[in-house]
Amino acid sequence: MDAKTFTSIGGVALVAAVLLGGAVQIQAAREARYPPRVENPQILYVRSGSVLRRLAGAYAPLAADVYWIRAIQYYGGHKLRQGPTNTGDSYELLYPLLDLTTSLDRHFNIAYRFGSIFLSEPYPNGAARPDLAIKLLEKGLRERPGKWEYLQDIGFVHYWYDHDYRAAADAFNRAADVPGAPWWLRSLAATTVAKGGDRQSSRLMWQAILQSAEVDFQRKDAEHRLLQFRALDEIDALQRAVDAYATRTGTRPTEWTALARAGVLRGIPIDPTGEPYLLTSEGKVRLSNASTLGPLPDESTSDARPPA
Repeated sequence: MDAKTFTSIGGVALVAAVLLGGAVQIQAAREARYPPRVENPQILYVRSGSVLRRLAGAYAPLAADVYWIRAIQYYGGHKLRQGPTNTGDSYELLYPLLDLTTSLDRHFNIAYRFGSIFLSEPYPNGAARPDLAIKLLEKGLRERPGKWEYLQDIGFVHYWYDHDYRAAADAFNRAADVPGAPWWLRSLAATTVAKGGDRQSSRLMWQAILQSAEVDFQRKDAEHRLLQFRALDEIDALQRAVDAYATRTGTRPTEWTALARAGVLRGIPIDPTGEPYLLTSEGKVRLSNASTLGPLPDESTSDARPPA
């Protein structure tokens, strides 16, 4: 083979390689703009993040968006198909999709943080895999060791889903050791060890989420939850007043005006949203059905965790 022929073959091979790479990149761009419907979400042809990243080339961040959309579609569609008596496959492709997303874009912050919630939530609302949630967050930490929020989220997973308060406190302390981390993480760790699972420690969790919220959804959800805890405190105080009145008078009140006339209250008590609290015929203080704060967290069933 002469030099001229060799050069010609080499040129063709080079052009073919360029065209192949371009085709992959164009397809990634097309899917990012027009995400395909996943007709059979149980099929995932490529599971290696490093392989997919090489194929996507310069379009890796764009391809990450595609896989993030697919992860959300898979999670949402799977959640709708499941019922409380259907064990299904427990979202078996959720972690692989999130792993591919964060391999294509190693700094995909929302995929790490929201993905960990999707993985942690009990079935059928999530995969019931807090271990995989922690694995995903630890992957994020390897890429961004200074991201104290991931350690904070690991602590939340231990707190809400494992109910391992010592492990949660350890994660909060590790987060506090990261340069630039807020001072309150150390207080959060101490409270978690001392009072893990009670209302005050749960309130501190939501205050921490509010202070570290990076998207509006997180911020509004945290504000809503903190108002719920405020309502729980007010209901407890009102119930004590109702019980004390019943003990003193021998009559259990069924309307707020009785307590107002006795000087126990200044008027009809309202919740943080402005809706009057309900006083039942049995003398029990409840949240009004019209209040947007309902249903309130049931701490006995750990229902103070973040919803998916």
